[in-house]
Amino acid sequence: MVGAVLVRGKRIVATGYHPFAGADHAEIVALKRAGAKARGATLYINLEPCSHQGRTPPCTDALIRAGIKEVVAGMKDPNPRVAGRGFARLRRAGIRVRSGLLGEECRTLNEAFVKFITRRLPFVTLKLAASLDGKIATASGDARWISGADSRAMVHRMRNHVDGVLVGSGTAIADDPQLTCRIRGGRNPWRIVVDGRLRIRPSARLFHQRDPGKTIVVTSTRAPAAKARALESRGAQVWRFPLCGGEISWMALLRGLADSRMLSVLIEGGATVAASALRAKIVDKVIFFYAPKILGGDGRVMIDSLGIRRVDRLLRIRRLAFRKSGEDLLVTGYL
Repeated sequence: MVGAVLVRGKRIVATGYHPFAGADHAEIVALKRAGAKARGATLYINLEPCSHQGRTPPCTDALIRAGIKEVVAGMKDPNPRVAGRGFARLRRAGIRVRSGLLGEECRTLNEAFVKFITRRLPFVTLKLAASLDGKIATASGDARWISGADSRAMVHRMRNHVDGVLVGSGTAIADDPQLTCRIRGGRNPWRIVVDGRLRIRPSARLFHQRDPGKTIVVTSTRAPAAKARALESRGAQVWRFPLCGGEISWMALLRGLADSRMLSVLIEGGATVAASALRAKIVDKVIFFYAPKILGGDGRVMIDSLGIRRVDRLLRIRRLAFRKSGEDLLVTGYL
């Protein structure tokens, strides 16, 4: 996600952003809008301009031809095909280059892209909604609704932005979720269910959406073939992985998702899959909604056992941030 602003003197002469892969990059959009006013202007942009031929021509060449005098960028492009070469090309052409302005904010904006392009793995976010005392459901399993309407609407906006939404078989069976994006103009992410024994039924709502091919059931090589065929007959994909320590390997699954061009995955629960992902150390970011409610000791915990025996071995959250979400408290951080 890239945005660009062209400034000449003290006036903004044009802006632009990159709408989708294959379209003009942000700086090209701004240059076209500015026309002759781009000459002698300063370009402010959150990512280093590209210097290679991809789906579109190099942006550095267009900036040089337009007579840009200075480029102020938030961060270097982590793509190995760029990685400072864009800055070097501009400097050789006599354009002043500065980088690092609001660098952390720029990296956060494209955190999924940065991880994917450098490690070829999706960026993984763990999202949970709990009561103030850390419970996600009553003892009977009732969880509707712990979080408020504003928080639930925010989750649908998250689904609109991520490539895949993942739950465990327990959540898929107990809640029978659709895992769709229900906002106007939104698009559905891939729906991913981790179900090692194929307990989910073909009648589940996941298999009765307008895009059934975007449902992936992840199971083990030991799962019954007849059950797999029943799910595939509904249009779903069934991915089989060998068990590792009694569980499906998270890294094998993430590599498979990356091969399918998924840059970001949102884990939505429940407690078992959340704990499994944390134990495997594949979670990059946490998003916790805390509702101003108390369920008590007989409620179901938000994260199952992590096997931590000592306080100095606990998982530490960095870059912690807080804000309100309607009546709820939204807590985000990074591992």
